[in-house]
Amino acid sequence: MNLHSLKPAKGSVRKKTRVGRGQGSGGGGTAKRGHKGAKSRSGYSRKIGFEGGQMPLQRRLPKFGFTNINRVEYKGVNLHMIQTLIEKTSATVVDVELMAKKGLVDKNELVKVLATGELTSAVEIKAHAFSKTALEAIEKVGGKATLIPTYKLKSEDTKFAELPRKAKKEAKKDEAKKLSKATDSTK
Repeated sequence: MNLHSLKPAKGSVRKKTRVGRGQGSGGGGTAKRGHKGAKSRSGYSRKIGFEGGQMPLQRRLPKFGFTNINRVEYKGVNLHMIQTLIEKTSATVVDVELMAKKGLVDKNELVKVLATGELTSAVEIKAHAFSKTALEAIEKVGGKATLIPTYKLKSEDTKFAELPRKAKKEAKKDEAKKLSKATDSTK
C-alpha cells in the first residue's frame, strides 16, 4: 500500500445529489423541496425552537428560580491534594500562591479547603474558607488553618474591623456624634 493507491472504503463515499437538473434525475422541477410554503423558497431559515406556529416548548414551560447576585464561588481543594503538594514541594506553609503555582487553582480564585482524603503533615494552610471537618482534620495532625479575608476593608473601617455588626454601628454613630459636636463648638 502506497499513498497514491489509498482510496476510501467501498460504499462509504456517495456522489452529491444534483437537484434541479431535469425530470429524469429524480430531483428536477421542485428540486426535492415540494410545492409552495416557506421551506420551498430561497433564503428560508427556521428560527431555533420554532414548532410550526405551535407554542414552542421554551414558552410552554414556566420560568423558575433566580440567580443570587451575592453568591460567592469557591474552588474546592481537598486535603489529599494538599498532602501530595506537601510531599512534592516539602513546604511548611501552603497558601493560595503555592497552589496557583502548582496548578491546583487559578491565582484569582477563592479557595475552600475540603475534607476529602487524609492529611498526615502538620503544616500551616492559608485559604479563604475551610469546611468544619477539614478544620478538625488539620488541627488533629497539629497543623494550623489561617483564614484569608475575602474582602478589602476601607481605611475608615479598619478601627471597627474586630467588632460585631451591632457594636460596629453603635461605635460609628458615637464617632459621628463626636464629630458633629466638635464642628458645632467651632462655630
